[in-house]
Amino acid sequence: MPADLHLFAVPGIPEVTQGADIAQLIVDALTRAGVAIETGDVFVVAQKIVSKAEGAVVQLRDISPSALAMEWAAAWRRDAAVVEVVLSESRRIVRMDRGIIISETRHGFICANAGVDASNVPKGFVTVLPRDPDASALQLQTGLVGRLNRRVATIVSDTFGRPWREGVVNVALGVGGLAPLLDCRGMTDRFGRTLETTIINVADELASAAELVMGKRAETPVAIVRGAAEWLGSGRGSDLLRSPAMDMFR
Repeated sequence: MPADLHLFAVPGIPEVTQGADIAQLIVDALTRAGVAIETGDVFVVAQKIVSKAEGAVVQLRDISPSALAMEWAAAWRRDAAVVEVVLSESRRIVRMDRGIIISETRHGFICANAGVDASNVPKGFVTVLPRDPDASALQLQTGLVGRLNRRVATIVSDTFGRPWREGVVNVALGVGGLAPLLDCRGMTDRFGRTLETTIINVADELASAAELVMGKRAETPVAIVRGAAEWLGSGRGSDLLRSPAMDMFR
């Protein structure tokens, strides 16, 4: 295990628009800041800029709300167009209560409002999650490796709430060049007992740590985790989704 981890935000990322090359924007920002990249660095990138670059932005005036969306919006003083986007981005509604929609996205994430978000976009627009966060992360990782000539990894992250816990935490939606799970089963603890169920979600823990330096209002949507080289490898963010057969809360 690493002795320590170092986290720092990448300053100077400009406003991202559709078609932007995020890898190049990051490299340019690193150059301006005089930050040298090391082999094994993990780049944690906010989903919001990935969605903007990929055009996963919806103009609400183009949305025609369904009867369900209008009824729900009226009952809870919500924007019917936003509600309709949430419904369209959901493959299953888990709960609709107290003005909050918890749903399962088409990717399999279970979160509030299917990841639809109106923050950090102009009024009248919302972002939706990338269609394939793993593909987005891999494309970004490939771009960074080619430009930096270093073996690095990427995490596309978003903030999710959790049942029974207050506050939101950053989680990994997609990964590139990273083994997202550390399987400790079969190892022994200090007393010689064999670990039978312990699998550590490395990707979520790295994403959550990075959120502390990225911040919600600091306009720093990219952070670097240094010291995590041992977890570089292959894997997908979709590996983090628990199968329905193993989900005791479904």
